[in-house]
Amino acid sequence: MTKKTSGIHHITAIVGHPQENIDFYAGVLGLRLVKQTVNFDDPGTYHLYFGDEGGKPGTIITFFPWVGARQGIIGDGQVGVTSYVVPKGSIESWERRLEKFNIAFTKMERFGEQYLQFDDPHGLHLEIVEREEGEINSWTFGGITPEVAIKGFGGATLFSAQPNKTAELLEKVMGLELIGKEGDFIRFRSTADIGNIIDLKATSTGRGQMGVGTVHHIAWRAIDDNDQLEWQKYVAEHGYGVTPVQDRNYFNAIYFREHGEILFEIATDPPGFAHDESQETMGEKLMLPVQYEQYREQLEHRLIPIKVRELD
Repeated sequence: MTKKTSGIHHITAIVGHPQENIDFYAGVLGLRLVKQTVNFDDPGTYHLYFGDEGGKPGTIITFFPWVGARQGIIGDGQVGVTSYVVPKGSIESWERRLEKFNIAFTKMERFGEQYLQFDDPHGLHLEIVEREEGEINSWTFGGITPEVAIKGFGGATLFSAQPNKTAELLEKVMGLELIGKEGDFIRFRSTADIGNIIDLKATSTGRGQMGVGTVHHIAWRAIDDNDQLEWQKYVAEHGYGVTPVQDRNYFNAIYFREHGEILFEIATDPPGFAHDESQETMGEKLMLPVQYEQYREQLEHRLIPIKVRELD
């Protein structure tokens, strides 16, 4: 049996103050807050999800905001850079928008594509690239229209403690296609039209340390529960220790740490984010899993008040 993931399902990172997080990803980048819930393992902490209008797989970045937590170090064993894809012809609009909000950026080229690279307020490395691929995002917020709005992930750059081992995993286990090498990067492509380009840094950047401003894990797409169970068996057969299936309410998840020390998740596309509230109202109020609903009053008192707001 051989398997292929269609691409990235979501990326999860650790950040600082939740309002700063919302102001940047909704207020500056124009993403939709599609779900506000809690960290299932630490319910006194938010788990915030941002994506396109429908919250589709391949568009979702999620955050654990921990105020006062130590700053992390981006390095080997992590997603080093998260890439967003925007429509062709919109990159200049994004330059102007970043300048408007005093966000420093640099321009660079990789594999024949032009990138804008910048950091979020908590130190996460981000970049924007133009591509034809991917559906237009119909979400409109803060002056960002569908003609320029972020479609979803362009992909990610992985920093590995053992690049050769990670390259082997991406191609031989996850089923990505090896596209080529350029300078210090090896490029792979999956079958989806977004969240499909993975650049692997071929040399060490130094060991990463988890904390604010770092990616916790990258999740890959499984079609459904049956496909995920096949992945669970398949990954284990290739010598990786994989967890039991865990119910994350909006998808089911399995986890394993690859030999380059990056934490991988494989998440199901269904049920999605509109099964416990309507698609029209997603993200407007705190949603709790069944096991925490009885503690709603205490949790709402403990959690820092947040709101989505347009920025000047």
